[in-house]
Amino acid sequence: MNTLFIKNAPVSSSHFWVRMKSKILILLLLALCAVYPQRLYKISAQLGEKKSDISYLVRNGLDYVSSKELSALLGGNIFFNSETAKLESNFDNYLLKVIARSQFIVLTKKPDGAPKSFQIPLSTLLIKDDVFVPLIYMIEYYNLVSGFQLTYESLAKNLVIEKAEDSGEQNTDTTESVIKKSSAVSSKKYDVYDIVIDEKANGTLITLKTNKALRIPKSSINNNVLYVFLSNSSVLPKLASRAKPTGLVSKVNQKFISAKNVQLEFTLKEGYSKTETFLDPETNFLMITIHNKMFVKPEEENADKSKWNFDCVVIDAGHGGKDPGTIGVTGVREKDINLAVALKLGKLIENNLDGVRAVYTRKTDEFVELYKRGKIANEAGGKLFISIHCNSTETKDNNHRGFEVYLLRPGRTKEAIRIAEVENSVIKYEENPDRYEKLTDENFILVSMAHSQFMRYSESFSDFLNQSWKKRVAIPSLGIKQAGFYVLVGASMPSVLIENGFLSNRKDEAYLVSKEGQNAAAEAIFSSIKQYKEFYEREIGN
Repeated sequence: MNTLFIKNAPVSSSHFWVRMKSKILILLLLALCAVYPQRLYKISAQLGEKKSDISYLVRNGLDYVSSKELSALLGGNIFFNSETAKLESNFDNYLLKVIARSQFIVLTKKPDGAPKSFQIPLSTLLIKDDVFVPLIYMIEYYNLVSGFQLTYESLAKNLVIEKAEDSGEQNTDTTESVIKKSSAVSSKKYDVYDIVIDEKANGTLITLKTNKALRIPKSSINNNVLYVFLSNSSVLPKLASRAKPTGLVSKVNQKFISAKNVQLEFTLKEGYSKTETFLDPETNFLMITIHNKMFVKPEEENADKSKWNFDCVVIDAGHGGKDPGTIGVTGVREKDINLAVALKLGKLIENNLDGVRAVYTRKTDEFVELYKRGKIANEAGGKLFISIHCNSTETKDNNHRGFEVYLLRPGRTKEAIRIAEVENSVIKYEENPDRYEKLTDENFILVSMAHSQFMRYSESFSDFLNQSWKKRVAIPSLGIKQAGFYVLVGASMPSVLIENGFLSNRKDEAYLVSKEGQNAAAEAIFSSIKQYKEFYEREIGN
């Protein structure tokens, strides 16, 4: 270590200790970074009959994937230079170079083409000995160099890889088309540059795509027209013409009050109830929801900060009444266990969490329609929705057992889809099951997009619950999964569905029918709620 001496500049002992404490703090932070590295997840990738996983992480609302793993899957030969943090992927017709912490990539067409540089909107990341790239901005380049056609289903976290048609004939001019597409992405000069309107089960979602976080605009409805006023923001001149009206929106107009003040006008169809505008924290997009009357809240909440307080947990005991749920090996009814755990959880909240209400979708053995459960949650002002269930396999009395927690996303596996179908089949007991007919797999993608503002919170609660369960409950955890459950659709808040265990397994059934097992399950959920409450309050600054 080199030591620097400064003449005639004595340092007091207090200054010395201040400097030493600063150095110790920096070392501690560095140590923590080493202990808690960036968490990596997996997206599924399918190339013909071959199924693989690719590491990814989320940064600023975008999915960054391992360039090393993706290139290898597409048939490239990989070389990583640790000194320059550069990853080279050598394909049959192209050499692709990506550099960590840079917005530039280099393509070289073989056999003797000159290297060409391209700029993507965001910098790449250096993770261990790998370069992670923002997938949506890199797909066209990977299509070019590999000869495959990549399609990324971002909500399902699924990458479909297919052989591109006539890929050999297109290589002569594809490089220039990639340049044009890349420059189009990076040359967005308006604060609001695009608009998307999606129809959903609980209304219509308008997404205003923005280049930066904007103030939530003022809005009002008059004569079935929703007026949205964007102040101090530049807006694409022909933004309204890009909109494709659907759902509750029949027409879109735009008026320029001045260069930086624009009014958007959405003509609404009959059947709307109210609107809300919020900023998606991950993408900074402005989201305008137009609720239909199925999921209407009764009154406007006070526009003060207190409405964000963590003051209400909605507990949904699955099934009930004429719907018994699954039946266990010895005849145990799922609806009874769900209710028992729900009531015990509610008591723990009422007795131990000051200022937090426990709201039940049912407290007795009664049948409650799925859409009404979401309605109850919204009207109560819930900050967290927990739907409690038990699982089962098609064949009884087998060794398959375990706890699962589900998020609202399209199912990624056959088993997740099967479980969602079983839980959703409750609609056969409802008077009007046709209300769910639009909730196909495709529409569930749109529905879960509407929940994207809550997804980060739902994932955090799921993490807390998964860890708490492992410590407190004798049923093993099978982890966090995703599927499309009708009961989660209407709840406009962070929400999860819990499968406490498999009643088709004798051990799980016996444990869950016992007071010991029900208490342990309720305590594990309660502990995760306490952890989540602390996390939530830190996030909103309480």
